[in-house]
Amino acid sequence: MIKFLKRSLPYFGALIGSVTLVACSGLPGGSDLDAITADVVKRSFRDEGIVKTSVLDIDETLIACNQADVSGKPIDPVTENRLAEANLKTIKWPSDGNFVGDWREGEKLAQSGRGLTYTDTASTPNGGNCYNCHQITKEEISFGTIGPSLYNYGKIRGVKDPNSAESRGIVQYTWGKIWNGKAYNVCSNMPRAGHKGILGEAQVRNIMALLLDPKSPVNQ
Repeated sequence: MIKFLKRSLPYFGALIGSVTLVACSGLPGGSDLDAITADVVKRSFRDEGIVKTSVLDIDETLIACNQADVSGKPIDPVTENRLAEANLKTIKWPSDGNFVGDWREGEKLAQSGRGLTYTDTASTPNGGNCYNCHQITKEEISFGTIGPSLYNYGKIRGVKDPNSAESRGIVQYTWGKIWNGKAYNVCSNMPRAGHKGILGEAQVRNIMALLLDPKSPVNQ
């Protein structure tokens, strides 16, 4: 439990802001009250170190998903497809065509919830915080269940060599899901790790290796 809380702390501030906006968006009074509430929330925060109040800004995708959550009605198919296509366009594929890095470094990233706090600097490496939502290796017993288990991720999908042509489809999908999960599921709870600059290209490669390398403990 202590490990879980330590992983979660850097994300609580952003979560509180998101929950506040979601809760307020359904209040009577329509868009005027929504705008007033959003303004009050934003003015209650201040820039501190590397953390700026701009983290409270939400884009069209989040607005649509928040409204769907509050209303209990799904996003209409036309809008959903348009938003998915817009998010798909944000995916940056590996600059050198290499999708897979070092699974050992990927495990360190999955374990780490550091980064993005006002006490960090711009050069502080961010963690992936993956265990906060997923089971990944069987050795780690502290994990969240918001997302599906990723244990045996590559093995279940028949990935024997992530660099082979046969594995190209699942490899590309996995990269895209890590980079911007909303490209495949508009209201996914997956952080848009690459798109939002939480993880860089090399870090995404290492998490890819953790999930897909046959030698990774994930696939044992």
